[in-house]
Amino acid sequence: MEVSSELLFFFSALGAFNGFLLGIYYSFFRKPKHISNFFLGGFLICLSIRIGKSVIFYFNDDLAFPFLQFGLTACCFIGPFLYFYFKSIYANTVNIRRTWKWHMAVIIPVVLFINFKYPFETNIDLWRPTIINGIYSIWIIYTLLALPSLWKLIKPAISGKSKLGAQGWWDVSIYIGNVMIWAAFFFVGFTSYILGALLFSFMFYLMIMLLIFRKREDFSATRQTEKYLNKKIDNQKAREIINRVESHLKKESRFTNPNVKLAEVAKALNILPHTLSQVLNDNLGKNFPQFLNEFRIEKAKKMLLENENLTQESIGYDCGFNSKSTFYSTFKKITGITPSAFRKAEKPQQ
Repeated sequence: MEVSSELLFFFSALGAFNGFLLGIYYSFFRKPKHISNFFLGGFLICLSIRIGKSVIFYFNDDLAFPFLQFGLTACCFIGPFLYFYFKSIYANTVNIRRTWKWHMAVIIPVVLFINFKYPFETNIDLWRPTIINGIYSIWIIYTLLALPSLWKLIKPAISGKSKLGAQGWWDVSIYIGNVMIWAAFFFVGFTSYILGALLFSFMFYLMIMLLIFRKREDFSATRQTEKYLNKKIDNQKAREIINRVESHLKKESRFTNPNVKLAEVAKALNILPHTLSQVLNDNLGKNFPQFLNEFRIEKAKKMLLENENLTQESIGYDCGFNSKSTFYSTFKKITGITPSAFRKAEKPQQ
């Protein structure tokens, strides 16, 4: 292998390998736990498998058919995982919705049936191009279905109401990178087979840069607070800010998102993070987590009385808490009693 080929192999293979590790991290170790992290991890894992297969096949065209089939099969789940990622992160949910499960309930049996009934090695003419085109169709259809959720993010930035921010650039980069990789593989007859792997490596390292940028952005927001430390906010303006924050959190039940942060809410409302923090502390005597948890507990109280079939743990997760213990301790701190005691005390007597 020539030096140029070795560099090409190293760059493309390293991107696939690191992408796979990042996918594992998001699926199982990313904190705080949120269903969107699982879907993002699944997306990266499946995409890395597809890219890894392409890299190996490009430099070794004697790759066994089972490996080729496995790499192509992974493509069936790239689009769905991307779609579920955007739906979950902007729908403010911590559980897999029943309608999402139906998607997989259809896709998985069909994929398994084709793989075992018509293996690639003995059905090459069927796989090329029919099955492979079907796989790429699933990929792009789900990618297009994810577009409305992405549009909700970029629409305020396009209209000038808010800035896109690091998280926004992160999601836009993932989406555009996914489309470019799909196009590279689907139109491989007009491009180089290794192009998809190179695009993925580029997307991966761009994601790393955006992660670093997000940390620097948070640090910059923290430094800004020093400038406004001694400024007082009059009561009328403070009340207006509180009303805006309450309206923002209640819209689409944003407060149930366990990942919601003060800096994100402040940015969405075009308020300095320190100003928002100061308003809550000076006027309500609360920090942001306390303010947020009051909304969550109010929702939990309603769900405890109206949904007797739901467990208290599931209610806690649905209301935005990351663990059972956090829900119980917060509920008791705010109401003075446990969720069990509240449900028993408030339940109408038969």
